[in-house]
Amino acid sequence: MTNTSKRIILTGATGLIGTKLFAALRERGYELVIFSRNPVKARATLPGAAEYIAWSPTEGGPWATAIDGAHAVIHLAGAPIAQGLLGVRWTPEYKQEILNSRVIGTRGIVNAIAAAERRPAVLVNASAIGYYGYRDDTPLDESSPPGRDFVAEVCIAWEREASRAEEYGVRTALIRTGIVLDPERGALAQLLLPFRLRTGGPIMPGTQYYSWIHPDDEIGILLLALEDERVRGPINATAPNPQTNRTFCETLGEVLGSPSWLPVPEFTLRIALGEMADLVTRGQRVLPKRALELGYSFRYPTLKPALQDLLK
Repeated sequence: MTNTSKRIILTGATGLIGTKLFAALRERGYELVIFSRNPVKARATLPGAAEYIAWSPTEGGPWATAIDGAHAVIHLAGAPIAQGLLGVRWTPEYKQEILNSRVIGTRGIVNAIAAAERRPAVLVNASAIGYYGYRDDTPLDESSPPGRDFVAEVCIAWEREASRAEEYGVRTALIRTGIVLDPERGALAQLLLPFRLRTGGPIMPGTQYYSWIHPDDEIGILLLALEDERVRGPINATAPNPQTNRTFCETLGEVLGSPSWLPVPEFTLRIALGEMADLVTRGQRVLPKRALELGYSFRYPTLKPALQDLLK
């Protein structure tokens, strides 16, 4: 039996996407229950939720009963893939943490859904365009096969766990997110410093595609997945006009009034980051076919207006 309440369970609420989604859901009148490793910090960071419940990515726990009676679960939590150019290297131990935080955490969420007397109507689960692997300039949509690298394998296992919710009558949406542009956190924040110092330039080879999305459209697609019953399975959260890294950097320089002239050699990133360098030196040309089919209208379909809005 499902229910028609406006109560939503949200994990990953203090992350880059989660903080913006929290605000959007409150504006729409949803009652929010935050699952967090540190509920005291979450309450201070994001005041106004109905409850703050201690949660960790395990296969079960006392938190599980809170899912009973919720209208939806939006599950965004996972250990950071990267935290900037000075982030954690992909040691074998950290790669295992990246995998476990997603697979085991999602397994626990779905186990709680299965055990609930009043199951949620929908599970909106995070994923990433890393699912597709690195394909140079090949256009990729939701029907494209997965890649075979580490991030692709993580996404495959992650989505497999989330999709089990369908067995219990819960509509499940898998949000394959690209590069979310945010001047304070994430990839854009890392690119800004050299451009503001007038030493910006492309990351070589420069031909790798960056499938980006403005935060407003990321939230728009998450809300579409939550509220539109036609959304089921994977949906790409990327703008319809991905750009090569060279074009991306040229556009960023134009918006900032700074030249894009000093390329970053790939080998220097390999030395600094090891395998994690793939995230910036290789790319995916991902298209939001499903969102467009469903009639989603992007507020920022092209890069320059998106950067102008974010950096104004």
